[in-house]
Amino acid sequence: MPLNPPEAPGPKTRLTDLAKQAGVSTATVSRVLNGKVGVASETRQAVLAALDVLGYERPEKLRNRSAGLVGLIVPELTNPVFPAFAQTIESMLSQRGYTPLLCTQSPGGTTEDEYIEMLLDHSIDGIIFVSGLHADTQASRTRYEQLRSRGVPLVFINGYAEDIDAPFVSADEVAAMELAVRHLVSLGHQRIGLATGPDRFITARRKLDGFADALHRHLRVDDVAPHVATSLFTVEGGQAAGGDLIDSGHTAIVCGSDLMALGVVRAAHQRRLAVPHDLSVIGYDDSPLIAFTDPPLTTVRQPVSAMADAAISALLTMIGGGAAPRSELVFHPELIVRNSTGASPDMRLHAAQRSS
Repeated sequence: MPLNPPEAPGPKTRLTDLAKQAGVSTATVSRVLNGKVGVASETRQAVLAALDVLGYERPEKLRNRSAGLVGLIVPELTNPVFPAFAQTIESMLSQRGYTPLLCTQSPGGTTEDEYIEMLLDHSIDGIIFVSGLHADTQASRTRYEQLRSRGVPLVFINGYAEDIDAPFVSADEVAAMELAVRHLVSLGHQRIGLATGPDRFITARRKLDGFADALHRHLRVDDVAPHVATSLFTVEGGQAAGGDLIDSGHTAIVCGSDLMALGVVRAAHQRRLAVPHDLSVIGYDDSPLIAFTDPPLTTVRQPVSAMADAAISALLTMIGGGAAPRSELVFHPELIVRNSTGASPDMRLHAAQRSS
């Protein structure tokens, strides 16, 4: 929609609407629309965003000229955490004047290597990989070595591989397991299981290591194998792994993803068990809309916005010719307690016996 459509209200009304949307004065809106100096970049960006939200076309002189192209490769969009990363990264890149090129994979579709070739054909300035093949210990790292030898700036999110010469940004999966297990132990659970993905993935392996450490620290469990079930990072995978753990007597299950947690809840319902009365469940990611499940899911939140900002800062530093640290920047997660965790059956029984 153009800025001055015939059916649109008058200029005064438009300035008022834009000012309200952007949270600034009409005078500030006017200065931005007329390209005047003396307006803070954040304020200017808020006014431009208001134009977009309200459906007005930006004046020609205000349209950003792209500073360059940045590739963003994510494994798939089925898991809500990947669209969350993609949306956050795309928004942050756009605010910095870069045009993001989103590449999403799907079974039988375009591969990561094919996307890399396509991005190179578009003369991209850098690439951000989110949970890509770098996180798979069985996958070759040659593709990344070749990119670095060509001078392409790279940044990786989740799945640290020390032999790749690039910055990494990760959530602390070991700390996540400590948070989850400690919470469940405080609720009286003694039989705690882990449903996670294949351990060839670095993220799954770290969760397993963290779970084993936490189980030993809090419950003095030395053999973690009977308490772990691996499957795919999907609802169906969680249902299968969760079913095994429920059938072997576990009263609480920590999951490698929110999708797996939903699968565990489904497995509980199939067995006529109530969550959290009979089984407590903890997810991982705090994906969008996960607070609205039934019951609302207790989960460990990845700090998506902070991780995305760190990844972009490292990439733009390299694009600008600076040196970014060739190491891993680790972000601490947060336990979000909702309604899928509760007191263990044993704790409730003891409480009932004491009160009788």
